[in-house]
Amino acid sequence: MANSSKITIPDLLSKKGQEKICALTAYDVLWARLLDEAGIDLILVGDSAAMIVLGYEDTLPITMEEMLVFAKAVSRGAKRALVVGDMPFLSYQTSQEEAIRNAGRFLKEGGCQAVKIEGGEEMAETVAAVVRAGIPVMGHIGLTPQRAHALGGFKVQGKDLESAQKLIRDARALEEAGVFSLVLECVPKELAAYITRELSVPTIGIGAGPDCDGQILVLPDLLGLFEAFRPKFVKSYANFAEEGRKALKAYLQEVKEGIFPGPKESFSLSEEVKKLLKLGE
Repeated sequence: MANSSKITIPDLLSKKGQEKICALTAYDVLWARLLDEAGIDLILVGDSAAMIVLGYEDTLPITMEEMLVFAKAVSRGAKRALVVGDMPFLSYQTSQEEAIRNAGRFLKEGGCQAVKIEGGEEMAETVAAVVRAGIPVMGHIGLTPQRAHALGGFKVQGKDLESAQKLIRDARALEEAGVFSLVLECVPKELAAYITRELSVPTIGIGAGPDCDGQILVLPDLLGLFEAFRPKFVKSYANFAEEGRKALKAYLQEVKEGIFPGPKESFSLSEEVKKLLKLGE
């Protein structure tokens, strides 16, 4: 059983260069509890819930109200892990005031300890404003799904000199803005390693190679539950989808054949009550 004390921002900062940070997404109390028991350091209430839970084609449609429902559930289950709320599309881009208000809702209503904001240099001033308001921010650069249309789709970022230099500037700008960590998504491993060495805050990789200070995956990808597509950087540690199908088929068959529920799953009246009701006649 992992240490039960709540992980804090300083705890995560102290892990840089000392211990790899292990992060995953979660969207409900059941999995939040299991991640906590497993010893996961950080749980991201990801806007990937738009696709994983709500069935949208991308992350753009999910709203603050929907994200807060997931955040509340995860926060109730995670007593140890640091919980980070993922700021959904248009919850922070329109003004610094709205960004602060919505980020604050993740802490005040959602029970999170921090928020994640996508974007590099262009979002640095907004990130700084949120941090000044006392709200810890995790940055996110590289492939930023909310900007996938502008980026030309879900592609590796930073492969040429110009885009690599842009990512380095993004990372430095966000560190200066006050992020406590930085997600690097779909970035060449050599570039991710360089950024990791350059920053004083931890980097969390997803498709960014082994040299980041930590790693994050989308939980249903890790479990083999999400089958719509599987990015190159995903490793599935189980096949819950196939196991689930087997369980559902077995349940269906037993119900159809009258095997379930059997004596072990049924309740019985006492002999006295059966006699009074004349059920044995």
